[in-house]
Amino acid sequence: MSDGKNAEPQEFTGLRSIFWPIHSYELKKFLPMAFMMMGILFNYSVMRGLKDSLVVTNMGAEAIPTLKLWFVLPAAVLFMIAYSKLSNVFSKNGVFYAVVSFFLAYFALFAVVLYPCKDALTPDILSGVSGEFAKSILLPIQGWVFSSFYVMAELWGSAMISLMFWRFANDVTSIKQSKRFYAMFGFVANGALIVSGGVLKTVKDISAVSGIAVAICVFIIAVYYWLNNYVLTDPRFFNPDEVKKPKKKVKLSLGESLKYIATSKYLGYIALLVICYGISINLVEVMWKDQVKILCPTPAQFSGFMGGLQIWTGMATIFFMLVGANILRRCSWFTAAMMTPLMVFVTGLIFFGCIIFKDAMGPVVASCCSLTVLEVIAYVGLAQNVLAKGVKYSLFDSTKEMSYIPLDDELKSKGKAAVDVIGGRAGKSGGAAINFILLNVIFIGSKLAEIAPVIAGIFAVIMMIWFFAVRGLNVEFLKITSHKDEDKKAKAA
Repeated sequence: MSDGKNAEPQEFTGLRSIFWPIHSYELKKFLPMAFMMMGILFNYSVMRGLKDSLVVTNMGAEAIPTLKLWFVLPAAVLFMIAYSKLSNVFSKNGVFYAVVSFFLAYFALFAVVLYPCKDALTPDILSGVSGEFAKSILLPIQGWVFSSFYVMAELWGSAMISLMFWRFANDVTSIKQSKRFYAMFGFVANGALIVSGGVLKTVKDISAVSGIAVAICVFIIAVYYWLNNYVLTDPRFFNPDEVKKPKKKVKLSLGESLKYIATSKYLGYIALLVICYGISINLVEVMWKDQVKILCPTPAQFSGFMGGLQIWTGMATIFFMLVGANILRRCSWFTAAMMTPLMVFVTGLIFFGCIIFKDAMGPVVASCCSLTVLEVIAYVGLAQNVLAKGVKYSLFDSTKEMSYIPLDDELKSKGKAAVDVIGGRAGKSGGAAINFILLNVIFIGSKLAEIAPVIAGIFAVIMMIWFFAVRGLNVEFLKITSHKDEDKKAKAA
């Protein structure tokens, strides 16, 4: 959609171009969108830390691959089916309200009923069960209260960040404006990570944390309503001609949509980016959380450690947002898109190296500092997570979302749903499947740290595929944007 009839004012110079490339008249549109993203990220960060502390301390880190593979992925498929059906029946606004209300209802139920009554709601189905494979499947079913929270927290990230917010942003932001807006959205919104880390460290009542998530859902709905009814009616932000004469909505079945998407080489590359990111991060995180559990065995200790992660991630992300905003404006799309896999690859190899050579590290660590080898591994993993997430939020998300803008409405809507919701979950579930097969089929009875060399090798292969996908998408992105520029020049002539 157009951002206005008139050309944008002259671009910024000096420090303003680095730290705040937003025109004053654009604040009415920019700030509410940034605050809406802040609310979404706050819930995402709180739920992420909380779900890990609940699952790891009650079921063990080995339960995470099972949850991602056998529970999160099917839930993501069901969500995409429901989203596709809703998109064919309701307006974009109606779909947004329905999705947020669904999460609001669950978080309220968890705060009031599920968590307070968790002991009464947990059946004993593992007694008398033999076999590691059967136990790995039945354990999440027995702890279904924690498992359901884990699944909903995972879906929130894909549904609300990747799909609902960015689809809305792509609909009301031009490519030129996105180069200034998208990174700055994260610069403002990622302050939520710091706040969420403080909440995890200080608020010990899990029901109270879920109640805060409910309040944030209400806030998100209110901001979205205000934007659509009081901001986008301004001709500077929205072309009224496009409202008066909307294009006829194309309705496709789920099968037709997936077939349409499968024929798009462009979407295939985007899907590879999302899947490779999910697999690579999952391979590192599961092993890291397994080490953190040894260091922080209780839910309170684990949640506090994760709170520290959120605070450091928030600060790192704000820094990377400033850097990323200038990279997006001053460098090519390819350069900006390549930053994330490079950061994940380098930091991931350092972390795996610490795990693999931890015995040899003992004397070196003892002579250099007062930390134990386990503490060093935990903090190296923390640094890897912080740096990877900081670059991901500032550059990976921005460049990925920029690549959707030139697409037609069908690919932008249903294609985005399939890539972000299914692709994102398939990526994380792919990493979970790798860990699940290694632990329960190939290296039965082994611990995660014992198979670190194998996982590190798989991690390196995934990274090579990620680099290939960035290069391929860059070629397709340049093709489609150059064709659109040629069409505009021809129409102008």
